[in-house]
Amino acid sequence: MLNPVAAIGRAVLSACREVGALVLFALEALSHLLRPPFYARQFLRHLAEIAYFSLPVVALTAIFTGMVLALQSYTGFVRFNAEGAVANVVVLSITRELGPVIASLMVAGRIGASFAAEIGTMRVTDQIDALTTLSTNPMKYLVTPRLLAGVIALPFLVAVADILGVMGGWLIGTTKLGFNSAGYLKATLDFLEVIDVVSGLVKAAVFGFVITLMGCWCGYYSKGGAQGVGAATTMAVVSSSILILALDYVLTEMFFAQ
Repeated sequence: MLNPVAAIGRAVLSACREVGALVLFALEALSHLLRPPFYARQFLRHLAEIAYFSLPVVALTAIFTGMVLALQSYTGFVRFNAEGAVANVVVLSITRELGPVIASLMVAGRIGASFAAEIGTMRVTDQIDALTTLSTNPMKYLVTPRLLAGVIALPFLVAVADILGVMGGWLIGTTKLGFNSAGYLKATLDFLEVIDVVSGLVKAAVFGFVITLMGCWCGYYSKGGAQGVGAATTMAVVSSSILILALDYVLTEMFFAQ
């Protein structure tokens, strides 16, 4: 009778240990921001990798998301003679939710996997131990620049996603749904508030930290050769995606709960 209870207890304790170790890992990485040296070349390389090379996939995803959202909103609103609310729904949904979440999920699939695979390969081939031998702190060299780059790059990507998502909705609204271009843009600007954009950018910064943290964490503690690196890569993408969706609810509750 006690075996299932014991199994649940072991699982809970294991989860608590993992969460505690992850928090300590993050705090140690952040503490290196305040202590020299700072590896600017590593930071700039990762900033370009996240912000610039992720731009095409984020842009395409955002513009098609805006197009589909406008089309589906019109299909629903036309039943209630409320077609004029399409522009409002598109800009609100994109800036508050879909822009940050969709862009972050795309980046998690690309950057989270890349970081986990790169650091995991260094771990299983003893390159991280070699850094320590050369008097280079692995956390300061490998993790801290990536975390900072993620926090800075994601808001930039989300800002681009917001613009292109709204543009996608405008494109479908004016070419397919019969909206007047000036009227559509006026409705968009009149309905948009500063808090809508700010909340999305704050979410983006948090999601960027989560993506890079999980990629570095899973790669840093990977083991077992090529199979272990593959498992770490999968875990980085899955865990960061789940955390993005969970934190999205938490942050939305903080910003917009009445």
